[in-house]
Amino acid sequence: MNVERFLAWSLLVATASLHAVEKLEGIVAIVDDDVVLASELAERYNAVYQRIQESEAAAKPSPEAIMSQLMERLVSERIQLQLANQRGVDIDDETLTQRINAFAAESRMTLDEFREALEKDGISYRKFREDIRRELQLQRLQQLMVGRRVSISEQDLEDLMASPSFRELTSDEYRVGHILLAVEGGASESTVARAATAAEDIVARLRKGADFAQMAVEHSAAATALEGGDLGWRRAAELPSLFGEKVLELVPGETADPIRNSLGFHVIQLLEKRGVSQQRQTQMHVRHILVQPSAIRSPEETQALAESLLNRIVAGEDFAELAREHSEDAGSAMAGGDLGWSDGSEFVPEFRGAIARLDVGEYSRPFQSQFGWHVAQVLDRRNQDVSDEARRNVAMQVLYERRFAEKLQEWLQEIRDEAFVELRTGG
Repeated sequence: MNVERFLAWSLLVATASLHAVEKLEGIVAIVDDDVVLASELAERYNAVYQRIQESEAAAKPSPEAIMSQLMERLVSERIQLQLANQRGVDIDDETLTQRINAFAAESRMTLDEFREALEKDGISYRKFREDIRRELQLQRLQQLMVGRRVSISEQDLEDLMASPSFRELTSDEYRVGHILLAVEGGASESTVARAATAAEDIVARLRKGADFAQMAVEHSAAATALEGGDLGWRRAAELPSLFGEKVLELVPGETADPIRNSLGFHVIQLLEKRGVSQQRQTQMHVRHILVQPSAIRSPEETQALAESLLNRIVAGEDFAELAREHSEDAGSAMAGGDLGWSDGSEFVPEFRGAIARLDVGEYSRPFQSQFGWHVAQVLDRRNQDVSDEARRNVAMQVLYERRFAEKLQEWLQEIRDEAFVELRTGG
């Protein structure tokens, strides 16, 4: 096969489409049981070429390089889509619509507004949906086929979490308010004393709840006065050295004592703090009794049994004993129905919704989920510090993404080598 000849012919195809000379439906590649059409290649080429021409990059790739990359991408997509169809990997309309709704929301539009915007840009909404369906199908196939190849050990996690780069990645950010009461060099002792008193007064007023932004506009000589003294979000290493360490000691809303240097007196308040160390989670301690319909118990009889169990609990019988005797949730029955502490994310929506409405100690009315009828009780709630778990989750995600990218390239090369691909120089 003469690759140069193929690329030259393909470039003519794209150029013809670019100038709208004619509708081309020739075949430019055979990929196993599928084909790549000249019109599809031309459409992709036009889109990429236009984007590159509109970019501000000084050096732009040659048309031949663009065409070569596009052909390889289309071939790879064809191979993957055939594999997806063989394995039953599909994207249903509901999932597709949810993703498009998310696109619209990210653009601050309703779905109708988003559709109109696409049409104004000359993009068919129907084609846009199918393009998104294809992308989601490829992503799902890749997760299925490549995800199983990714392996992460406990030592891998510990090594990453101990690295300086990871500490920087997960370091907290601080939003600091700053007020400067300027004192000129060589000022008299009385002038310095008045500035010190003024700084103490500002600190006292802030600690009583005065608005920091207003105080900054009224009193600060710093360049950020008109912004309410807001220094913006900064990591610890980016904070001014004069008060960086002091900021780390503050909790959000706390104001430090005045700090003196050659410029005058500085008043700082930690406005906000964000990052992994701030990760907290509302958790519930829940127990329940589950009864299920069966061949000998109708749905109506099951509901009646759940009502009867609730009445017995309210009358004073022990919840845990009734759970051990009657609950058909094998995982919790022997523990008296105790499900432990949870943020609720692992529960089905019906269960999560029912317990969210309960006060601590309150019993639910019997409610139904896909598993049967439940009677539940929230034993306690807490706001749990999960920062260590959050750091671990970040480390796991970083390692997974790195190794997934590596394994994905290996897998793509494998399926490319195994596929039958014939590039054509004429349709």
